Amino acid sequence: MALSSSIEWTESTWNPVTGCSKVSQGCKNCYAERMALRLQSMGNLRYSNGFKATMHYELLTLPLKWTKPQMVFVNSMSDLFHEQVPVEFIQQVFRTMTTCPQHTFQVLTKRSARLADPRVRGDHDWPANVWVGVTVERADYTFRIDHLRQTGARVKFLSLEPLLGPLPHLDLRDIDWVIVGGESGPGARPMAPDWVLDIRDRCLVADVPFFFKQWGGVHKNKRGRLLEGRTWDQLPRGHPPAASSCCRARWTRSLPQSSNRIPNHPR
Repeated sequence: MALSSSIEWTESTWNPVTGCSKVSQGCKNCYAERMALRLQSMGNLRYSNGFKATMHYELLTLPLKWTKPQMVFVNSMSDLFHEQVPVEFIQQVFRTMTTCPQHTFQVLTKRSARLADPRVRGDHDWPANVWVGVTVERADYTFRIDHLRQTGARVKFLSLEPLLGPLPHLDLRDIDWVIVGGESGPGARPMAPDWVLDIRDRCLVADVPFFFKQWGGVHKNKRGRLLEGRTWDQLPRGHPPAASSCCRARWTRSLPQSSNRIPNHPR
């Protein structure tokens, strides 16, 4: 089975790579690093290297064993496009995803230059069941969005989490989905409501589905995920999640009775 996930915008995780290194301000309080070191101390063999980038070749074909369609976040504990991950390994991950059209895979990276490098993808087409996103935590990292646009990904999304500042010039051209969330856990940095509302309004104007994940904080559950009195759980248009009925029910329950997911932007 895939490893079930509590992340609000996915259902399961698949980690053929674990470990990473800090590349920008959003990495400062990395949840994956905390988790990896905890698992190492517990004797988990897959984390014997702690948070050093590690390829798990034995997990490359794991999704081939899953028969039930599901939404899968790829490398929640790493970055597939980390500079230490060999090109051949990345291509094998994409071959596995292509071979599993019943699932929807979500790939998220901060290494956007490598994502856009055609030598990394090779001559392979971008699979229709693979959503590709970049993290943008502050305005000085919006260049990652330009790199994302250079790809042939069928669904392009932005993860604006942890949101550490306003994004006054956010360009949503050719973007299919936007996720926003505040930082959570020890040392969490605050997120201003005005930053979130500005992004939400830009999504409404551009007709881009908007997903508000959380306000964050040291104890994120205390702050919840309501924005102006409601949840925002919109998904890319025309691409329903390959998720279980349980996952669909979770998203549906979080929407107010007066709202409708089609069209994506109830006003």
